[in-house]
Amino acid sequence: MERDLSLRIALADADRRDELADVAARTFPLACPPTSAAADVAAFIDEHLSPARFAHYLSDPDRAVFTATRDDRIIGYAVTIRGVPADPDVEAAVRTRPTVELWKMYVLPEAHGTGAAAALMTAALDHARTLSAASVWLGVNQRNARAQRFYGKHGFAVTGTKTSRVGAVLEADYVMVRPL
Repeated sequence: MERDLSLRIALADADRRDELADVAARTFPLACPPTSAAADVAAFIDEHLSPARFAHYLSDPDRAVFTATRDDRIIGYAVTIRGVPADPDVEAAVRTRPTVELWKMYVLPEAHGTGAAAALMTAALDHARTLSAASVWLGVNQRNARAQRFYGKHGFAVTGTKTSRVGAVLEADYVMVRPL
């Protein structure tokens, strides 16, 4: 496979938080179950994926926000967070520590299959190694088989379950972990 020289992976620039939020708003619904109500998805985006929230994420020393760009246009992003949240289900599922969470990773539909997601994954895993992490973990909706296959190809395995809130609905997620 020929390397795509126009694809660039880098830490996000704070000046591009509006573009990041736009990509997040366009891609997050793709990972939601088809039964998710539009109002619940919109509430999640407003609460967690707004330009103001990205400004916060970009200034948080425990987070790293990576962008995938092509022709200076953001086509995907990944966000990592150092550690494990105070969630008993996640604490039980993530046994290999220290760890880094792969909190979000999305690519625009027109960039699926281009290597952008794999490149973002490599950046996230490499970043976790710089933090001396022993593992990387993530939560993925139990009905998102496509994402589960992608994560499995990158060495992640299901180690437990947790819930996540999307608007007014509690979603069932798998916790997947990859040793480093």
